[in-house]
Amino acid sequence: MNWDDVRIFLAVARSGQILGAARRLELNHATVSRRIGALEEALRAKLFRRLTTGSELTPAGERFLEIAERMEADVIAARSAVADEDEDISGSVRIGAPDGFGVAFLARHLGELTRQHRDLTIQLVPVPRSFSLSRREADIAITVERPQEGRLVAGKLIDYTLGLFASRDYAERYGLPKNAAELPQHALIGYVPDLIVSPSLDYEAEFSKDWRSAFAISSALGQAEAVRSGAGIGILHTFIARSMPELVPVEAVAPIRRSYWLVYHETVRPLRRVQAAASFITRVVERERGLFS
Repeated sequence: MNWDDVRIFLAVARSGQILGAARRLELNHATVSRRIGALEEALRAKLFRRLTTGSELTPAGERFLEIAERMEADVIAARSAVADEDEDISGSVRIGAPDGFGVAFLARHLGELTRQHRDLTIQLVPVPRSFSLSRREADIAITVERPQEGRLVAGKLIDYTLGLFASRDYAERYGLPKNAAELPQHALIGYVPDLIVSPSLDYEAEFSKDWRSAFAISSALGQAEAVRSGAGIGILHTFIARSMPELVPVEAVAPIRRSYWLVYHETVRPLRRVQAAASFITRVVERERGLFS
């Protein structure tokens, strides 16, 4: 069995398309299709169903995917084992993170990591979406829940809190609620419910069962800016709100607690660049622990 054919199989399985895999691998579409055909012939099994929308794994393909990922992990581990330990860490690491953590916290620290390793490239993708580590949409993901499925390595980074905040101008004009029951009397800023990526982020009811957003934004930083403008009261990450002196907490309503987790696929565990990035993120969060408490 040709390892290159297995590598191409993994790319097609992860992208769900021969064309998408060809672009990622910088190969000709026909070459990818031919190599998949050669692998299927060698295995004497049909690995993909060709659909108008892409390529879907067959039951045999699903079984082979597990084998192929173990082969990939062995190849990565072998390359890592024979690499020169004195050689500087290089390559690219893509980090997927919620925009609040990614932009408001992590972005200002990652320059320190690239200064330490001049040949290392960091790609930070701080958008409000989930990432498939098995499809290699990211090398490392920061999540708000510990993953329960898949061959993933997960470690808790830090607990953080979310609370109610308003601008000083809003508080002077309209006052602040004295309890949760008064919240519906105020202009409320929230998230777009059908765009949340995790049930743990659907927390409006934890502040008020009658929560109705007058202004909904699918971005933690967007919500913070709307609150800062005086548009209403919003649920904000405390570590973000603390950086905005224009904001005041709504102290009558208790904050809630959530957690960040650092996650990567076990097949990339041996990669020195992934371990360097993961260790750096863990260290910098620990160093800044007081910000989140």
